[in-house]
Amino acid sequence: RTAFSAEQLSTLESSFQRQQYLGAAERRKLAGRMRLSEVQIKTWFQNRRMKLKRQL
Repeated sequence: RTAFSAEQLSTLESSFQRQQYLGAAERRKLAGRMRLSEVQIKTWFQNRRMKLKRQL
């Protein structure tokens, strides 16, 4: 289980606000910039979409 820093969460949330689905290129770029794996980014976005769906 990944414990994201406040800065990482802020970056992920702002990316999510712009677009809820990331393509492979965007995921690679974000992972490189944040020093996380692409799988961690992908999983975070999946979980965030499910959280949004539950809130509706």
